[in-house]
Amino acid sequence: MTRILFVCTENRLRSATAEVLFSRFDGIEAIGAGTNPDAATPVSGDLIEWADVILVMEDVHKRRLTQRFPDLLKDKKIGVLGLADIYGFMEPVLVDLLQRKVPAYARL
Repeated sequence: MTRILFVCTENRLRSATAEVLFSRFDGIEAIGAGTNPDAATPVSGDLIEWADVILVMEDVHKRRLTQRFPDLLKDKKIGVLGLADIYGFMEPVLVDLLQRKVPAYARL
């Protein structure tokens, strides 16, 4: 079982889409979280520890995580998907981009 933590800002569009999409795969557990305190699911130390793979949508999310959780991230790799905040929840273009980018970081 591979546990993937998807991170964006609010956990309402990009990471929420990724969670729904990749939770459907056998052998994958996926959770979405956001870096903002008012995110639908705020990122936490418990989620960082839980994850085998951490995939963020933009460089700013990686910076926020490394500033906030430096000790927990020492042995973790963070992949940056490079997906700007311009997509709606489950928007077909976003789904396609996620399906093309995520396999570079996680075996599906």
